[in-house]
Amino acid sequence: MTRPRRIVVLTGAGISAESGINTFRDNGGLWENQRMEDVATPEAFARDPQLVQRFYNARRAQLKDVMPNPAHLALAEFEKTFDGGFLLVTQNVDDLHDRAGSHTLIHMHGELKKSRCTRTQKIHEQMADITDNTLCDCCGTPTLRPHIVWFGETPLMMDEIYQALDQCDLFLSIGTSGHVYPAAGFVEVARQAGARTVEINKEPSLGIDHFAEAIQGLASVEVPAFLRTL
Repeated sequence: MTRPRRIVVLTGAGISAESGINTFRDNGGLWENQRMEDVATPEAFARDPQLVQRFYNARRAQLKDVMPNPAHLALAEFEKTFDGGFLLVTQNVDDLHDRAGSHTLIHMHGELKKSRCTRTQKIHEQMADITDNTLCDCCGTPTLRPHIVWFGETPLMMDEIYQALDQCDLFLSIGTSGHVYPAAGFVEVARQAGARTVEINKEPSLGIDHFAEAIQGLASVEVPAFLRTL
């Protein structure tokens, strides 16, 4: 098999779950005991900003208790030694890929450890909780929201992602459910570009039929093993 020269990797909640991060959506359709409509839309933030801030404050605090797992570390190490084009796109809003050492990384759904000013749209590092009294660095007023892409908003850096997909010869999807678009459609873009398409998942995703190859198992085991084959 020809060695790939341009790789795009997509990761989802499954890779972070193995580090102990609560998955965003459980089998009952609730997001950590909250309805999606109450915590993950612009309308929810306008209606009850305190509830939304508490939800993301709790998720941000959880990051202190988790560490990157072997899948995160293997991706970062592969990127360091790979001499071709490499892009890691994550749907996750945690910082586990960053802490593992990944550099060519796009957080398409935003980042828990950042906030955004609703007045200027400037992005700030955010480690502490956001409350009614938290002042924005650029405005000096309480205008901060989580730097998270909510339902109804456009994911970040989509032009860069699609350009990489159009040029890749390997697309690897790890720990994704296939529920959420546009990420669920990335495999089709890669297929049209002629790329090899591989899914690594604990359970088959909704889009498994669109992949040429599927590996079932834990990301912490299967991702390092797969990368060694490259």
